[in-house]
Amino acid sequence: MAIPLLDLQTQHQSIREEIDAAVSEVFVSQQFIGGAKVEALERALAQYAGVPHAVGVASGTDALLLLLKAAGAGPGTEVITTPFTFFATAGAIFNAGARPVFVDIEPETYNIDAAQIEARMTGRTRAIIPVHLFGQCADMDPILDLAKRHDVVVIEDAAQAIGARYKGRPACSMGHAGALSFFPSKNLGGAGDGGMVVTRDAALEAGVRLLRNHGASRTYFHDIVGTNSRLDALQAAVLLVKLRHLDQWSEARRANAAYYDEKFADVPEVVTPFVSPDCHHVYNQYVIRVPERERARALFAERGIGCAVYYPRSLHRQQCFLELGYPEDAFPHSNAACDDVLALPVFPELTREQQDEVIRAVKDHLSAL
Repeated sequence: MAIPLLDLQTQHQSIREEIDAAVSEVFVSQQFIGGAKVEALERALAQYAGVPHAVGVASGTDALLLLLKAAGAGPGTEVITTPFTFFATAGAIFNAGARPVFVDIEPETYNIDAAQIEARMTGRTRAIIPVHLFGQCADMDPILDLAKRHDVVVIEDAAQAIGARYKGRPACSMGHAGALSFFPSKNLGGAGDGGMVVTRDAALEAGVRLLRNHGASRTYFHDIVGTNSRLDALQAAVLLVKLRHLDQWSEARRANAAYYDEKFADVPEVVTPFVSPDCHHVYNQYVIRVPERERARALFAERGIGCAVYYPRSLHRQQCFLELGYPEDAFPHSNAACDDVLALPVFPELTREQQDEVIRAVKDHLSAL
């Protein structure tokens, strides 16, 4: 049985008429940049996150980059984040002109270890970017306390965590601002690239709005040097439709995760995702740890079952960041995760029959060791 890691085609069929109607409205209006659809999505996502402001941008990467620039992160400053995340987090720091400073992860949640952050802070620290990895929020209260005491900005990287909550608070509502990605594989995925800055800080919102449009406060009058990072109206139209279904899809992901947890409960070799009692997990990925991970991937490939490794190399070991000077073993928990994590299919439309086949493959892999 062929089982994809993510089945966007099945999802699309379930909302095809809604999507077609929304996209048709954009073509009828011929308003492709900004306009009513983008403004409606900004309002909807600000409300969803429980904050007053949201600004549509061209990608999740740009959401991070423009936020960093608006927050004053640049040459001579440092930004603290995790080495176990998608490259865009640290890449945005570097492209803003700041220096990425890494802190190891908690081995259970894969999120940044808040207890280690203060030791890495200096007088040059401008911001902290906790990443809400795989759909679970980082431990935010100690991070927010540190930021307040040291007067630094907290930017939540919630690219994988829209709808997640920490102690009842939505992702993106706790720090100074948050960054969302609408890459198609995300829980709220578009029909291409797109992103959103979500914030309670009016100054950050104004800064990002200026930066996303070449620094122009009005047409042909440029206050600062910005860039072109606007969210397309077609993407906004698609996302407004999908947003109506997001909570239902997230609950389906959570149900699929619970089924895996149940079936792997008596398999000690499989480490299933740890969920903090403070968190509401939305499972952008369902990530297990297994011995001989590469052999497991080979078996999955033979059977046509989708899986993925998020992530195979810690960021401090990437060629482009070797100049930061970290020893290879500087972040042991991040390195260990890179060696044995494996993401299983968890998309909302996944059937129990498909899940049973995935579970059988994992157990067959273990029995062959």
